[in-house]
Amino acid sequence: MNGLAQPISNFGKFLESLRGSMSLREAARKSGLSHAYIRDLELERNRSTNDKITPSPDTLKKLSAAYGYPYTELMIKAGHLMSGDIVPAASFTDVSIELTNVYFIEIGAKEITYHLEGNKLLRSIDSLIDFSTFLDKLEENEFKKMDTDLYVNFNQVRRYDDKRGRLYFDEMGKGVSVTISAIRQRKYHDLLIRKAAVNTNKSLEFSFGRSTGASSALSGPENNL
Repeated sequence: MNGLAQPISNFGKFLESLRGSMSLREAARKSGLSHAYIRDLELERNRSTNDKITPSPDTLKKLSAAYGYPYTELMIKAGHLMSGDIVPAASFTDVSIELTNVYFIEIGAKEITYHLEGNKLLRSIDSLIDFSTFLDKLEENEFKKMDTDLYVNFNQVRRYDDKRGRLYFDEMGKGVSVTISAIRQRKYHDLLIRKAAVNTNKSLEFSFGRSTGASSALSGPENNL
C-alpha cells in the first residue's frame, strides 16, 4: 500500500443513509447488533463515554448483510482497506482461481473474497445456480464453513491455536490468521489437529480425546499471535 487507509468523511452519516427508512430495531434484528450500538456508529461516538468509535470488520460484515451493501465497499469506506488492496473482478474475469492455493474465503452479500498468500481476489456472486455450484466445489476441495460467511481451506491450515480458536496458514503462527466460532471449533477440533500435523509433516504423538490441551503442541507458545 502507498499509504494508510482512511475512512470517508461522515462515515456515520453514510451508515445512516444505508439504513434508510429501516428502524433501528429492525436493523438490529437483521444484523444481530444492538440498536443502541448501531446508533452510536451512525453518530461515530459512544454516547456513554463520548469516545470516537469505528466499526470493526466483523461489525461491517453484519451491517453489509443487513443493508444489502457490498462488504468490501464498506471496508474501504470505513478505512479498513484501500481500493488498491483489492483486485477488481473485471480485471480477472477470465482467470481461473486455483482453490488449492486459497487460504480462506469470505462470502459477502454480493461478492466473494479469496484470500491467498499476500493477495486478495474479489468476484461477484452472479446467480444462485453458480453460487450453489461454487459451494459444492468448496466442499470437494476440503473447505469447511468456520463462521457465518467464512470458509477455510483445511489443506492450508498449518497451525491451530485451540485456546484462542484461531487458525494460521504458516507454521510459526505469525502471519495471516482467522478466528473461528466456538461451535465450529468443537465440531472440527480433532480434524484441525490432524490437518495441522499433516500439513506440516508432523506426527501425532497423542490419542485424540485424551487431553484437551493436546493441540497445544501444535499451536505453540502463547505469545505467537
